[in-house]
Amino acid sequence: MYCKRLIRPIIGAVRIFLLALTLVASAAWSQESYPSRSVRLVIDTSPGGVTDLFGRLVAEALTPRLGQTMYVDNKPGASGNVAIDFLVRSPPDGYTLMIASGGGLVVKPFLERGLAFDVMNDLVPICNVAEVAHILVVPASVPAKDVADFIAWAKAQPGKVYYGSAGIGSPPHLSMELFARTAGLKLVHVPYKGVGGALPDLLAGRVQIMSMAIGSARPYLKTGQLRPLAAGAKHRLTNLPDVPTAAEAGVAAWEMSAWFGVFAPRGTSGEIVRLLNQHLQAVLEDPKMRERLHDAGAEPVGGSPESFAERYRADHRMWGQFIREIGLKTE
Repeated sequence: MYCKRLIRPIIGAVRIFLLALTLVASAAWSQESYPSRSVRLVIDTSPGGVTDLFGRLVAEALTPRLGQTMYVDNKPGASGNVAIDFLVRSPPDGYTLMIASGGGLVVKPFLERGLAFDVMNDLVPICNVAEVAHILVVPASVPAKDVADFIAWAKAQPGKVYYGSAGIGSPPHLSMELFARTAGLKLVHVPYKGVGGALPDLLAGRVQIMSMAIGSARPYLKTGQLRPLAAGAKHRLTNLPDVPTAAEAGVAAWEMSAWFGVFAPRGTSGEIVRLLNQHLQAVLEDPKMRERLHDAGAEPVGGSPESFAERYRADHRMWGQFIREIGLKTE
C-alpha cells in the first residue's frame, strides 16, 4: 500500500513530463514545417496604388524563399479598416499577413472613434519594408525657388496661401500642418478626396503648395509643372539628389515620410515573426529589389522586428501629441 502511494505521484510526474516533451516537439515540428501552404498578404488599398505595388513586390520575392505561394488579397474600404479588421480576426498562425502604410495606422486611435480593434496591440510588426519621403512642391506659377523664398512669400500674404491634401487627417494634411507650424506660417487647408483630386488645382495654381510622395509628384517634376523645395528625409533622396533635405532647407523640425510595413495578427509566435523578418531582410538586400523600390521612389528599410516596433510606437506617440496640440478633429 505504501509503495502504491509513493509510485502514483511519480507516475503522474512522468506523464506530465512526457506530455510537455510531446508539446515541445509538436511546436518545434510546427515551426520547422512553416509554411506548409500558401500565405495570404492582405493589402488595405485597391490595386494600382503604392501599397499595392510594394505588396506585390514582397509577395513575388518571398514566394521562392518560403517555398509556398504568397498571394495578395486587396481589401480596400473604410480607410484601411476593412483590411485591419480582417487581419486581427485571422488565426495567428503566419498564414495571414498585411502590408500597410504607417501614416494611416498610427493616427487612427486619435481621429477615428468606435474602432473594433486596437492598432497598437492587435498588430505585430514584422518588418519595415520601405519608406517614401514626402517632398514640398509648388506649381510653376509660384515664384519661390526654395523654402526660404516660399516662407517669405507666404508671410507677405497671411491667410491667402492655400495648400491641398488628401483629406483631413491624411499624411499630406498632417505634413503641411507640421510645416506651417515649423515655418510660422498661416496657410489655408483645402482637403480633397485623395492626392489625385488635389493635383489639378495644384497644377493650375489654385492651391500653392502640397506635401506629397515623390511617386505622385515625379511626372510633374519632369515636365516642370511642379517645383520641389525640400524633402522630408534625413538624407537626400536617391531619385532627387539635387533637392535639399528639410534640415538643409532650414526647417529641420519638418520631417515627413510614409513607411510601408508587414504585420501579423496578435498572438503570432516569435519564431514565425523572426523567420519572416529574416526572409524579408534578405529580399531587401537583393540589388534587383532595391532597384525596383528606388524606381518607385522608395528607399528600402529593413531591420529587426524590434526596431520596426519601436518606430511604430514612436510615430504613434509623436503624431498623437501633434494632433492633440493642434486640436484636430475629423467630425
